[in-house]
Amino acid sequence: MQTFCLEVSGDFACFTRPEMKVERVSYDVITPSAARAVFEAILWKPAIRWQVRRIEVLKPIRWINLRRNEVGGVVPAGAVKSAMKHGKGQLSLYVEEERQQRAGLFLRDVRYRLHADFEMLDNNSANNPVKFAEMFKRRASKGQCFNQPYLGTREFSCDFRLVEDAENIEIPAELQGRRELGWMLYDMDFTDANNPMPRFFQASMDDGVIQVPAWDSEEVRG
Repeated sequence: MQTFCLEVSGDFACFTRPEMKVERVSYDVITPSAARAVFEAILWKPAIRWQVRRIEVLKPIRWINLRRNEVGGVVPAGAVKSAMKHGKGQLSLYVEEERQQRAGLFLRDVRYRLHADFEMLDNNSANNPVKFAEMFKRRASKGQCFNQPYLGTREFSCDFRLVEDAENIEIPAELQGRRELGWMLYDMDFTDANNPMPRFFQASMDDGVIQVPAWDSEEVRG
């Protein structure tokens, strides 16, 4: 199975801890679900599913406190369904009435190398894994994407490049050794589409490298 490597970087990032209900607080590093989203932004097809295998942290972990304006409400799902059914409805949301100012603890000046491969979900003759692999490499090498990849939240967009040859990485002194990162969000389980559930794993970083377990392994718990 071919593994692909992307190097991503950005000025800011926020991989929000779900236990923080009001203020946004980021995990120390990018989560597997956020890393998966970067690959899907470059190539997404119903026939494949990306699996992140390894995350390499290339810069020391730095933090910044920011206060931002956010919208505190959303258009109710019931109103949307009613408008779809009747062809009309009240779907407006006035930003000035819903504006809230919230503080957040974010990451700054981040750079990662993300290693992932994909598995085939549909193995009919038209879905050739070699075709998808070449398609991904072509798009990633040209900087093409379906939507701009981002680091946790859409306002924190990131640059990316395809790493095809093994390149030596100098690990910052601050990242050397072992660091326990605690329980980290792995991804959402959409087995029940009406009630998606989060799944977590015990993350640790050795010399800046986080090994990501397989989705169906015992290390991943819901």
